[in-house]
Amino acid sequence: MSCCSMDLPSPLAWLVDEAGASPGPERFLAELGRRLLADGLPLSGGALTLSVPHPIIARRTWLWRAETGAVIEALAFAAAPQSEAGREWLRGLGPVWESRIGPAENNQASDGPLLGWAGVANRAGGGAFGSAEASLLREVARFAAAPLAALAAREARAALLEAYLGRRSAARVQAGALARGTGETIRAALLCADLRDFTALSEVTEPQAMIAALDAYFDRVAGAVHAFGGEVLKFIGDGVLAIFPVTATSSEADIAQGDHEACEAALRAVAASRAGMAHLDQVRQAQGLAPLPFGAALHFGEILWGNIGAADRLDFTAIGPAINLVSRLEGLCKPLGRSVLISGAIAANTTTALMPLGEHSLRGIAAPCAVFTLAEA
Repeated sequence: MSCCSMDLPSPLAWLVDEAGASPGPERFLAELGRRLLADGLPLSGGALTLSVPHPIIARRTWLWRAETGAVIEALAFAAAPQSEAGREWLRGLGPVWESRIGPAENNQASDGPLLGWAGVANRAGGGAFGSAEASLLREVARFAAAPLAALAAREARAALLEAYLGRRSAARVQAGALARGTGETIRAALLCADLRDFTALSEVTEPQAMIAALDAYFDRVAGAVHAFGGEVLKFIGDGVLAIFPVTATSSEADIAQGDHEACEAALRAVAASRAGMAHLDQVRQAQGLAPLPFGAALHFGEILWGNIGAADRLDFTAIGPAINLVSRLEGLCKPLGRSVLISGAIAANTTTALMPLGEHSLRGIAAPCAVFTLAEA
């Protein structure tokens, strides 16, 4: 504890000396609430809300219950930014005290962190916070400005990186994996998808309508990838590259199980993508718009996942023979008249019923590839 914080109440001393190193908002709120309780403040709960730069989420709110010490998270989406989950939740617990936290005392900036507390309902004195209690909470809000600014900056950086890089890649970058040429070899199921005749469609479609069509297509494919535990690495024009990594393990049995689970997840994702695109085509046709035929390929293998690029402009991506093969395999979708093609490497790691299509030569790939597709209902 620093000399300037030795005589402060425990919650304020913690805010000065340690709170800035909190691993996340949920731990910050839980620890601060615990210390306020230990200092004699009669609380039933607390809430912390941060605005985040995210394409879907407007705000994140963490809710702490004093009785259990548990913290849960609530999200306010950009489509309904007026939602105030923290305030509404606190009102259900007891009398509420809250403050908008900022660099200056009594800051009222609408996007600053919002810290609120609920007292114990029906206690002596009518339940409201007393003057000494309110005074302590005002001091807490004032001392919380610096650590919350640091936490908010970290959360904003994480949200931006995840939106542009994906969750796993963002975590690697935040952990300091920034040197060009660094990376790791991982095993993963790979998904490569691409729209058919995109160039011709874009020639006869207004730009804004084309962007809307691309967004709808990407929603179906990326949504399915994320739903089954995968991660989109790249949007390339109208193409998508996604991975389903195998969880690292040392046991041979566990490795085989991990390979199987990654391949099964990729197969479920591509089936969901195809169903989603079929529904989208129905909607578009009802609107008098052209359908969006697409092709997708699945493969399994080792990839190099890491930083590649120029000295001052890097891309966190994946390369390797497996990436080349899945890209070439996707190119066979149109000639073979199939929306989904699956390599022999996936087929060897799944119990899902697949339809064999024989062996095919792929441009730039030395050995022919055994090709399968999803069994039709």
